[in-house]
Amino acid sequence: MDWQAIWLSLRLAFTTMVFLLVVGIPLAYWLTYSKRRWKFVVEAVVALPLVLPPTVLGFYILLAISPRSPLGILYGKLTGGMLPFSFGGLLVASVLYSLPFTVQPMTAGFGAVDRRLLEASWCLGISRPATFRRVVAPLARTSIATGAILSFAHTLGEFGVVLMVGGNIAGATRTVSISIYDQVQALDYSAAGATSAVLLGFSFAVLALVYSLQRKVWAVWPGN
Repeated sequence: MDWQAIWLSLRLAFTTMVFLLVVGIPLAYWLTYSKRRWKFVVEAVVALPLVLPPTVLGFYILLAISPRSPLGILYGKLTGGMLPFSFGGLLVASVLYSLPFTVQPMTAGFGAVDRRLLEASWCLGISRPATFRRVVAPLARTSIATGAILSFAHTLGEFGVVLMVGGNIAGATRTVSISIYDQVQALDYSAAGATSAVLLGFSFAVLALVYSLQRKVWAVWPGN
């Protein structure tokens, strides 16, 4: 069991989940309530990782964060390091790759909130941010939790994107999925089987939790 790779993957998954909560909640709110005609373009960009091959996405992320790119140059001036083949690069790739798994459940949850409740809050002079905190977020808390859980689980099992962006550096960029690949390549099937069993059990537990949350929401939904 490669505990070093497991710990790195858990740290990456947790950090990605936190970043996606900070970025995903306002983005999902905007996608839900914005009336911009070009909103569909943003929706397509957010959903792109669902259909784009991970290696293709990883290749373009690698180009975007390379030391010669504007982002790479800025990062180098601020930190003296570089994003490719580092934990920071893995974080950038993971945030982009898991973005739809966070935003789409939240968008569905925000859209299910009764519009009349929002209008009543606005008529009472409550600002939009305060309305979100007091009305939207409490009613959509299950969808927010679902987005967070899915982003954590999805990041934990990443392979193609993290391999393209971070490579295979022990203790720095070797995640648990890459470790399993190495174990299989080395014909160490017992170690690969043990690590895979851990991920299988965790994935099943996550899906069971998500579906349980969804059933609870459906059970209390008006008309059911």
